[in-house]
Amino acid sequence: MSEPTEKPAGDITLLEAVRPAGKAMSFWGHLNELRGVLFRCAVSFVIAGIVVAVYDDQFYDVLSWPLNHVRADYPNLAVDLGINSPMAAFNVYMQFCIVGGLVIASPLILFFVGQFISPALTERERRTVLPFAGSALVLFLSGCTFSFFFLVTSALRVSIELMMHFHWDPRWTVDSYFGLVTWLVLGVGLSFEFPLVIIVLIHFGLLSTAFLLKYWKHAIVCIFILSAVVTPTSDFVTQSIFAAPLIVLYWVAIIAGRRIEKRRAARLAAGEL
Repeated sequence: MSEPTEKPAGDITLLEAVRPAGKAMSFWGHLNELRGVLFRCAVSFVIAGIVVAVYDDQFYDVLSWPLNHVRADYPNLAVDLGINSPMAAFNVYMQFCIVGGLVIASPLILFFVGQFISPALTERERRTVLPFAGSALVLFLSGCTFSFFFLVTSALRVSIELMMHFHWDPRWTVDSYFGLVTWLVLGVGLSFEFPLVIIVLIHFGLLSTAFLLKYWKHAIVCIFILSAVVTPTSDFVTQSIFAAPLIVLYWVAIIAGRRIEKRRAARLAAGEL
């Protein structure tokens, strides 16, 4: 009797890929491994939240930078933060620790999740997933940085100018300010991921660069609608500051998508697909 042939690496199943060598892993074994991953993610999040709580003054100074930066340009205007409810301080502090802990622990959480799923990926899939994950991280951090240093300060400056124009007294609360910073920074960071969505759709043949080029004007309108939703102010300047890099990323996604289409056409011509 001939020896059984060995499966190609690309044909292994999910269960076969995550088994330890020489030992089959049962369904409950996979659940137990997943439980370990979730436990490590939870521990990382709790430790990161504790770090934020211990060094709360330093993190508070960092998040207050946009306000302090803008406030320096208006020395005659008293722009101080306050609270307007008994539980506001506690709620802001908890939000501060939870959001800060999640952001700090996110690299470790992604690492643990990647460890869990990586054995089930073929070598070709790893070559695709790793650059994709790296690009997603870079785009997210770029969006957060852009929002923190430019968009938040622009929104605060526009708000102060309007208050001075109408002779209103600023009565900003701590929760409203940190809610603004959190929403803008995380919202813009996630918005910067949309080129990857376009590239993935092109990769799977669900979208084409010809379609994107044909409807580029409609895409710009959608980008400005997104900027109106994400940005807290309705002024055109702040929305344009947010929309400008997204428009650039849209064209970058088209260029990258065109390269993907050329590679696919070359593989089709060579009979590899």
